[in-house]
Amino acid sequence: MGILNVTPDSFSDGGRFDRLDAALRHAEAMCGAGADIIDIGGESTRPGAVPVSEAEELQRVVPVIEALHSRLEVEISIDTSKPGVMRAAVEAGAGLVNDVNALRAPGAAEMVAALGVPVCLMHMQGEPRTMQQSPRYDDVVTEVRDFLLARAESCMAAGIPRDHIWLDPGFGFGKTLAHNLALLRSLPTLCETGFPVLVGISRKSMIGMLTGREVADRVAGSLAAAVLALEGGARILRVHDVAETRDALRVWEAVRSIGGPPERV
Repeated sequence: MGILNVTPDSFSDGGRFDRLDAALRHAEAMCGAGADIIDIGGESTRPGAVPVSEAEELQRVVPVIEALHSRLEVEISIDTSKPGVMRAAVEAGAGLVNDVNALRAPGAAEMVAALGVPVCLMHMQGEPRTMQQSPRYDDVVTEVRDFLLARAESCMAAGIPRDHIWLDPGFGFGKTLAHNLALLRSLPTLCETGFPVLVGISRKSMIGMLTGREVADRVAGSLAAAVLALEGGARILRVHDVAETRDALRVWEAVRSIGGPPERV
């Protein structure tokens, strides 16, 4: 899943692709590099982000979705928590809803059920403006898993089929470095639920804390985290650096296809 933020304030690429021509060029480049899904977001969810109106979000994302849908044969995802944006995005050509709020907004679950598209439910403690202000858990792995399973049950009760539901532990969303590392180490616990699991760690602050690198220089650390996520059972990787992640995926798949441990040279 390639990330396309059409926002002026996203943490990694804010302001780079908020014009239609730039957004289309970047989406085409990600598709050429091997992206299976393009995830389009019109509202930043970085720590401290200020919410935008539904009208502003629609103005940012709908023209991009319409243009991509007419030009490229690629799955389009809409990264939003607003039911009205979900509806307009799907009408414009999106085939997946990616919600950091796990469809908790009034009417969101019912909207996705009516639209008949898959949804990714993410865990977040708090909300973007305040989520990194001293997040606390008794057991982060159990609490995140239980929250996501409860949201999945609620969504199924609202009419969303089980096979339309993906889960995302929400790395960096209301979590310290220790919380993030515990979730990555214990990712199989979430994957064993049977729901496809999406992991989005690309260039995030946890990579910066571990490597000391600025956002643009976190590719290597992001690739290491992506491979660990694959080893843990993740099915979808949400990334900025599609070509580099594809290369890492090819190496990982080649080694796994041999079977058994690699021979010593």
